[in-house]
Amino acid sequence: MPHDEYRTIDFFAQGALPAPQVTLAQAERIGTRHLGVGVRAEALGSQQDANFLLYGDDGTALAILKIANPAFGPAEIEAQDTAADLICAAHPELRIATVLRRPDGSPQCMTVDTESGPAIARLMRYLPGGPLSGPRHLSPSTMAAMGTIGGKVSTALRDFHHPGLKRVLQWDLRHADRVVAKLAEHIDEPDRRAAVQAATAEAWARVQELAAALPSQAVHLDLTDDNLICSPDGRLPMPDGVIDFGDVTTSWAVGELAVSLSSMLHHDGVEPHHVLAAVRAFHAIRPLSHKEAEALWPLVVLRAAGLVASGRHQAAVDEDNAYAKAALDREWRIFEQATRLPLPVMVHLVKDAIGLADVPARADSPAHFLLRGVAADDIALLDLSTGADSMDRGAWLEAGTEDRLVASALADGAAAVATRYAHPRLSQAPALSAVSAPTVPTGIDLWLGRPAVAQAPAAGNVLAAAPGRVEIAYGPQALTLSFARTVHPVVSAGSTVQAGEDLAHLPTKTSLHLALRNADSPSVPPSVRPEYAAGWLALTADPAPLIGLRAAGRAQDGDLLDRRDAVFATVQEHYYAEPPRIERGWRHHLLSTDGRSYLDIVNNVTPLGHAHPRVEQAVSRQLRRLNTNSRFHYASVVEFTERLAALLPEPLDTVFLVNSGSEAVDLGLRLAIGASGQHDVVALREAYHGWTYASDAVSTSLQDNPNALATRPSWVRTVDSPNSYRGLHRGADAVCYGPEAAAVIDELAASGRPAGAFLSETYYGNAGGVALPDGYLAEVYAAVRRHGGLAVADEVQVGYGRLGHWFWGFEQQQVVPDVVCVAKAMGNGHPLGAVITSKSVADRYRDQGYFFSSTGGSPVSSIVGLTVLDTLRDEDLQGNAVRVGGRLKSRLQALADRYGIIGAVHGSGLYLGLELVRDRVTLEPATEETAELCDRMLDLGVIVQPTGDHLNILKIKPPLCIDATAVDFFVDMLDHALAQLGHSR
Repeated sequence: MPHDEYRTIDFFAQGALPAPQVTLAQAERIGTRHLGVGVRAEALGSQQDANFLLYGDDGTALAILKIANPAFGPAEIEAQDTAADLICAAHPELRIATVLRRPDGSPQCMTVDTESGPAIARLMRYLPGGPLSGPRHLSPSTMAAMGTIGGKVSTALRDFHHPGLKRVLQWDLRHADRVVAKLAEHIDEPDRRAAVQAATAEAWARVQELAAALPSQAVHLDLTDDNLICSPDGRLPMPDGVIDFGDVTTSWAVGELAVSLSSMLHHDGVEPHHVLAAVRAFHAIRPLSHKEAEALWPLVVLRAAGLVASGRHQAAVDEDNAYAKAALDREWRIFEQATRLPLPVMVHLVKDAIGLADVPARADSPAHFLLRGVAADDIALLDLSTGADSMDRGAWLEAGTEDRLVASALADGAAAVATRYAHPRLSQAPALSAVSAPTVPTGIDLWLGRPAVAQAPAAGNVLAAAPGRVEIAYGPQALTLSFARTVHPVVSAGSTVQAGEDLAHLPTKTSLHLALRNADSPSVPPSVRPEYAAGWLALTADPAPLIGLRAAGRAQDGDLLDRRDAVFATVQEHYYAEPPRIERGWRHHLLSTDGRSYLDIVNNVTPLGHAHPRVEQAVSRQLRRLNTNSRFHYASVVEFTERLAALLPEPLDTVFLVNSGSEAVDLGLRLAIGASGQHDVVALREAYHGWTYASDAVSTSLQDNPNALATRPSWVRTVDSPNSYRGLHRGADAVCYGPEAAAVIDELAASGRPAGAFLSETYYGNAGGVALPDGYLAEVYAAVRRHGGLAVADEVQVGYGRLGHWFWGFEQQQVVPDVVCVAKAMGNGHPLGAVITSKSVADRYRDQGYFFSSTGGSPVSSIVGLTVLDTLRDEDLQGNAVRVGGRLKSRLQALADRYGIIGAVHGSGLYLGLELVRDRVTLEPATEETAELCDRMLDLGVIVQPTGDHLNILKIKPPLCIDATAVDFFVDMLDHALAQLGHSR
């Protein structure tokens, strides 16, 4: 390459860089000449280049025509192409937009004339799949994939050197301060211009303190949502391709990640804490040093500021550039999110996310305790955590709960009451909220039961003093006391106090907040959201030692999931990849240890609602008296079984009590086989009945056992799932299922193996609450009975009033089974199940031996069962399922009219299923989309999970006490999430 061709760009010498003006006709001529076939060109957006997608005559995408800005020289172009080839070779699993080459290996590169002068054009590999551009919400897995790609690119380019990398680009964060200084005048709004300049000054000052320790290398420097291409085979936006190497240069290696993070911040629903998934993924591939971790967020801010200034500048100098103008709003959104929290908070949050957190600061031992007249032994600690007894029975929702608890402690003789530093306060959590509340305290609150004097714990300067507040220096920290404005400090700002000198005189019933923060840190709010707590708390220390109490320490449970996996068989799965730690429930709410309230949409185990007082009181009372096995003679087992039998039609009058639905189905099958003397069982496909040998044998749900159909024992025969929505027979044709199933039963009998039992759910739960076709059970029950078999109804999920209009699912089919299996709802979370049959069938069990369950029907279980039945009746929860369930289904159906991904709304009462499909004609299951939606709903405060053989149905079976406000919140959040995830309205 001739020496004069080693020229490289210097943005500050060049000034404006408008994109070269190239028409579609010109692009098509260039493409035709170099590809040798006729092409059609489509313009693609770019800040400073001209890009075109070239199609062949048959519409096939052939290549990208990239015409570089005339300011870029041949050396720079060669460096870009070489960098792309290096990454492609190092990571073949990634798709890289490399330059197309001729048979001799030379790049398809040429110089073309543009209105801006000669420019280098080349043909690049086209990557199908599309970029991550646009407002669509990015899931944690997508952001992690972005971080992984960044790490791989960084490691691949680590040792790459080339003359074309010696460039001075406006996107190089080493020049960010100069870029903003040069271009800020193009930000017309004075307030925005000032914000950009202030943020740039702060971030640049921080980076300069670290710059000497930041390694430099070749970087792509534009791994943004615009330039990371999604896999064309994926159902969700998951990047595996990299395009546009136009910004390749030498710069700080950590800048690669900073640029990528900034591009995530404009997406719907994405906050700064969400992008930590990308940070962790990058760090796993290319570990960040302490200094790089500290520089990362300041560089994100600098990138955001540079985007705003550069975007306004480009729109001004390149008025016809629609791409640049369209980006202005999202660039401002990026800046807003990048500066949403104080810079030190985000720095510490990043470090914590990758295991590089600083050692927490501690308060020095005071020369004098802060409160004269209040001994530490006389201070009562107020526990407001999720696990606190004081939060029982919904107290966390009651207005004035904290004041009531404080008053009680003071009345009991405490001189003062204090809260705990850094421990989330459930009392600050709203019941229904799309975002977490600020529940993590950064200091402690105190309420005085007697007069006290606030005194200086050590000598120091008074930093501030005004009615209601005094702040003094305490070593390297600042101690702030906040109290009622009626209280005036006795010191003045700027003065110096000695240890033990009075600061303020505090009367009885004074409440005050104590906070201890690093003296050079920004102002810290009294409480912060849990997602950002690690960042905020790193600026603070526990002030408890200043009043004579032990430091509380920060709540830590980060290894709990690992401990679970170490000892709890992992086949016993948990919801979510990163589940919240749930330690409390109340009605239809679940509460995490972070103080976050989640709406519970999945728990049909607790029909009365979580922690129902009547159940708790009844269990406690019975445990104080007796709990033993059912061979002893006591009243509750008699009363409960009488009540249960009375709920069923004749001749179902005899009850067996067990501990679970699996046991109930197992026993139900044994009863039917024993009574009929016939060992074969007919069951439905795509159904789940339990985990015991017999109940698992008749379970054919592919999600519970992918080999279910192939591993059935010889005594199990399955018939088609009577799913009127996506089964073999749909809509009106679903009437065919009954006769076909009956024919199978007849064929079994004709072959000499008549079925001893037919087992099915009475309302198709595993399919998401699909009603069986009218008359289905009548026809099938008749068939099995005419050959001497029995009809076994699995009511484990749908029984006990959940369907609203029917207490039992079989009532909807207007049939009476021979055996009914019940569980789940019976115990409101207590392990309790039952099998109800006729006396004649029950008596035949003796032919097989005797039956005994140690805790099935125990005094406690029987009392629980009675209490649940009483409460279902007294609180009209079946009626609530009709009313609230009807409202919920109606709103879901309205949502289906707006979102094509909703294929159907199944179910009745409060047993509903929202089936998601990619096509309403083919009914292709939207499995991955459903999983992504569930994760997004968790972030919005709703716990909902998928069901069905394709895991594409939201199972909607909340506690029966759920109210209209809660179901409206659920549907609103569902609407919000579907829109954020880009599903069409």
